Amino acid sequence: MDSKIKEIMDIMDSIQYGFKDKDDYNIINDVKKWDEEFYKFYYLQTPEELLQTKCGICWDQVELERKLFHDKNIPIKTYFIYLIDNDDLPSHTFLAFKDKDKYYWFEHSWQTYKGVREYESEKALLEDVKQKFLNDHNYNLTKNIFYIYEYQKPVKHISCNGFYKYIETQKLVLTNDAAKKTT
Repeated sequence: MDSKIKEIMDIMDSIQYGFKDKDDYNIINDVKKWDEEFYKFYYLQTPEELLQTKCGICWDQVELERKLFHDKNIPIKTYFIYLIDNDDLPSHTFLAFKDKDKYYWFEHSWQTYKGVREYESEKALLEDVKQKFLNDHNYNLTKNIFYIYEYQKPVKHISCNGFYKYIETQKLVLTNDAAKKTT
């Protein structure tokens, strides 16, 4: 299993974080363009497109990871975490898999946590990602609402708004919003 995971990470290491505009420029290098224009023209790349552009956000990267894990016959789950903070909707997608009796978080696009982390349970994995996400974004759960959804493969070329709407149709697995709790 370890060699298969290393092969996947090696492929992912050829991908940089961001999104290229029509002029093949990674707009993450232009804060104003990233903040003001990203949501206007972003679309979810297919794994093949991402391998060609070599540049994608976590949403794109997880779809490539999904394909690479599938190609190696490793069952996975994909998750989407986001926060509602009245100004923005910070989010992150990530992939997890189980091997024997352990759970693993496979992370490439979130550079601070790049790598593979092992957990005793799926709940422990989700709680750890949640805590890291909240800490890295300096969020307070008494003022902000967070959600983690388990989601299936979305349609290609979906927009930002379309992606958020799609996620809300998926399986809610963790939240601090009492109105939406499923457990």
